[in-house]
Amino acid sequence: MRYALIALSMAAFGAGAQAQVLVIGSGLAKECYEAAETMRLGLGDSVEKCTKALNYETMSQNDRMSTLTNRGILYMRNGQYKMAMADYEKALEINDQKGETWLNIGAAHIYQQNYSEAIDALNTAIELGTDDLYAAYYNRAVAAERIGDITSAYWDFRKSAELNPEFEVASRQLERFTVEIDESASTGGKPA
Repeated sequence: MRYALIALSMAAFGAGAQAQVLVIGSGLAKECYEAAETMRLGLGDSVEKCTKALNYETMSQNDRMSTLTNRGILYMRNGQYKMAMADYEKALEINDQKGETWLNIGAAHIYQQNYSEAIDALNTAIELGTDDLYAAYYNRAVAAERIGDITSAYWDFRKSAELNPEFEVASRQLERFTVEIDESASTGGKPA
């Protein structure tokens, strides 16, 4: 299975955006970020780099929060959702205003089929902003569709496609929808 910013894993939908958080500087924390971003190392080696960075490197609180989020992404890719969520929660204890962490919490909830919790987390990611805002809208659309809120799903897939026209997955999702105009809504429910 190929993982990118959106990991395709659920039926016809994508779920699980991973927004890596940039770590400034060098050392193991930066290597952890690069591993989460590029997946050039095996999962075990990548997690080990992140863990060593957290245990042995002196880093700013922001870099610690970022490294926890990046290690959470690696755990999530391996289906270790409890470990991923534990890292995300630790990251939130440091800074609960980082949209990327909330985006990944939403993705983890989608993978675990906790769609209402996913929507709550993704709402927070959207409110706080993230470099991958299109992914937050996309994942919220997936969660909304899974709970039967087709209208919200449509508008969020559309917003995702508008924010990142190169993200073809959102455009393909929109092809599944048929939009009909409700004539009675424009006339207040009375025949025209």
